[in-house]
Amino acid sequence: MASRHGAITRALAWFDGAGFRDHLTDLVAIPSTSQDPGHKADVQRYLTSAIQPWLERMGFSVEIHPNPEVGFGPILMADRMEGADRPTVLTYGHGDTVRGLDDQWRDGLKPWILVEEEDRWYGRGTADNKGQHALNLSALEAVLAERGSEIGCNLKLILETSEERGSPGLRAFVAEHTDRLRADVLIASDGPRVMPEVPTIATGTRGTFHFDLVVDLRSGGIHSGHWGGLTTDPAIVLSHALGAIIDRHGKILVRDWLPANGLPAVVRAVLDGCPVGGGGEAASIDPNWGEPGLTSAEKIYGWNSFIVLSMISGRPENPVNAVAPNARAHCQIRYTVDTDPAGFQAALRRHLDENGFDSARIENAGIRMPASRTDPGHPWVRWSVASMERSLGKRVQVIPNSSGGLPGDVFVDYLSVPLVWIPHSYNGCKQHGPDEHLLRAPAREGLAAYAGLWWDLGEAGTPRVRSESA
Repeated sequence: MASRHGAITRALAWFDGAGFRDHLTDLVAIPSTSQDPGHKADVQRYLTSAIQPWLERMGFSVEIHPNPEVGFGPILMADRMEGADRPTVLTYGHGDTVRGLDDQWRDGLKPWILVEEEDRWYGRGTADNKGQHALNLSALEAVLAERGSEIGCNLKLILETSEERGSPGLRAFVAEHTDRLRADVLIASDGPRVMPEVPTIATGTRGTFHFDLVVDLRSGGIHSGHWGGLTTDPAIVLSHALGAIIDRHGKILVRDWLPANGLPAVVRAVLDGCPVGGGGEAASIDPNWGEPGLTSAEKIYGWNSFIVLSMISGRPENPVNAVAPNARAHCQIRYTVDTDPAGFQAALRRHLDENGFDSARIENAGIRMPASRTDPGHPWVRWSVASMERSLGKRVQVIPNSSGGLPGDVFVDYLSVPLVWIPHSYNGCKQHGPDEHLLRAPAREGLAAYAGLWWDLGEAGTPRVRSESA
């Protein structure tokens, strides 16, 4: 007799028998980086050769659409409908990766070849995001094999191929296909757990706001011997301007960038006791950096951060004896839904002027990815927690939003779905650099959790009310 336990057992047998590893090997071998125009055909091939046939074998109807924005990767839309009286789940993933960075991987590793070492699978996309959506689809395959031709719910899937370029075209695509994509909930996977061993649900993501801060004083460099000590150095002015934005311990001084009422009570409550870190990168956590009085979890899951992503003055690769004409820093604010990014640029301008930095210009300011958040107490979140804890026999940590960014806002804005992000990776996976990898243990747990979720979606007791806002 088909059973929930049987479905999870099937999924784990596939994983333990190397079936999943071998499948992931094939996915990684397709160099579907959206950040390199030379791999445009590989991005398309990932959908047409790797994903579409797999979905069709599981009974999905599949369409691959050109991106509404010219020059960006296609978007796959699929559905598997069983009846209007059944819950409808939308799931999401992205088949594109960042650049391979082939020459930066350590000896014995290559981005497009999966290499297994102890508890890690190395390869580009293993963690972000091929391994994650492959786990979810493998779990679905196991439930179908256990249950038969029907699983008891409707499934819809969006798989884009330009997420690593900021998801251009996704908003327009979802807006165009709103009626076809309507669902009760979005349940999908990307990003890291709070700790490798702690199953996690994130109910949103932080947004990103970028800008350049520029001090441009003259048309060219001038002799450092003749003019040094007499003329203003733009790099020094820029450094002090940055010091007026954030202090040496990481506290943001532009207070209008922060939640006006402090950390919301619901955020503080859900993050009480939440761990942070895991892996070798845990040593990077400086407890004295950031907003005073907040825990590490509150700083990255409930607060805003300011980061200087790059900074340049003169020619670092070939310094000359000259006072540089200008200096530039590319900066980023990671923000939660508790602040309005529409006021970020004006607040910064006021702050710079008040502190005597009227010569510092703000350029190229704007949102790269909006923030999103579903109430951590939403019925679909509680249902997902209960399902996962039943499958894994351990506590699931809920966070109000992950520390990174995802296009959840698109699905909230057009489909009014609550967000349930279930990450299978961890902070130390090196997802945007060389030596990207997926840890076996969290991946195995993620597969089991999803097998239980897919099974439970076909049972009684799922939340069915489609909310008007998430």
